[in-house]
Amino acid sequence: MAETLGATRPHEVFVPADETQALPVRPAADWQAHRFAGTAMGTSWAVKAWAPAGATGEALQAAIHAQLQRTVDLFSHWHAHSEIGRFNDAPAGAFGFSEAAWPVIERSLALAQATQGAVDPTLGALIDLWGFGPAGPREPPDAAVPDAARINAALQVSGWQRVRVDAATRSLHKPAGLRLDLGGIAKGWAVDQVSAALLRAGAAVHLVEVGGELKARGLKPDLQPWWVELESPSSEARPREDGRRSLLALVDAAIATSGDGQRHFEHEGQRLAHTLDGRTGCPAGHGIATVSVLHASAMEADALATALTVMGLTRALAWTAHNGLAARITVRGAQGLSHHLSPAMQALRCTQEA
Repeated sequence: MAETLGATRPHEVFVPADETQALPVRPAADWQAHRFAGTAMGTSWAVKAWAPAGATGEALQAAIHAQLQRTVDLFSHWHAHSEIGRFNDAPAGAFGFSEAAWPVIERSLALAQATQGAVDPTLGALIDLWGFGPAGPREPPDAAVPDAARINAALQVSGWQRVRVDAATRSLHKPAGLRLDLGGIAKGWAVDQVSAALLRAGAAVHLVEVGGELKARGLKPDLQPWWVELESPSSEARPREDGRRSLLALVDAAIATSGDGQRHFEHEGQRLAHTLDGRTGCPAGHGIATVSVLHASAMEADALATALTVMGLTRALAWTAHNGLAARITVRGAQGLSHHLSPAMQALRCTQEA
């Protein structure tokens, strides 16, 4: 997803409204605009912000980099020195986490329980087996999908029920071989942390994007919200000739998308993506191409987008209806792509052109 240009003709427009919230912040006349971009955590990031003159670009950029590096130091399973890396290399038994890491670990396991394992941070062994982990893609002659015996072996050391949580000591007790992978929540957490750092630095109006997950604060100087385009599946990557898009007015909220467009491989005509189902040990096979979730927290949106992908359309729509979650789900079918809105997302749609 990305901020759109004003000339784009929308097919759909979604406008959240919460009359209980205070009026969004807008930049004062003397505030300055800042733009930053780079790469971190194996993906790209970008920030647009308005801040008072006292908040220099150098200070804002330093705050952004500090939070992104903090995310790597805590949660990157690609780096052995991170807390997650050290947990994964540790023997069976108790492992204590830092005060900074623990809330994310605890919340990720709580979401695993709430979604009955549809999002599960303990699938690191399975993710490695399928070629989506630090070891990289599966290579010939082992490039075919893993056989049932290897999948079952990885399942035996995976599963959120297999770890015991000791909140008093901020510890997890793990069996041998269990590996954490917080790829379904860490990017969203990083977005929240960068946003909070910008607020502390005085940049109260901003849009933060890390790997497609976004969070917006305040209104732009022209009193416009941050208009963002809902991400399209890879088969829709080319712009439509008429330029129409599905747009969301993002104000003091976050949106995250889980999709099969980037990290996947083809096998016997089937698209196998990086989002794994912990019940089967295999990529989620429901034909869901993308799920976008709107939430106050980018971390929650990130994790729940993954969960809905694993649930499949019927269960996902029921779950979003029961929990009042705003989401758009795009499914690949024999007749092409179809878009499905949760009741909460449907309530936000105010424009649809033929």
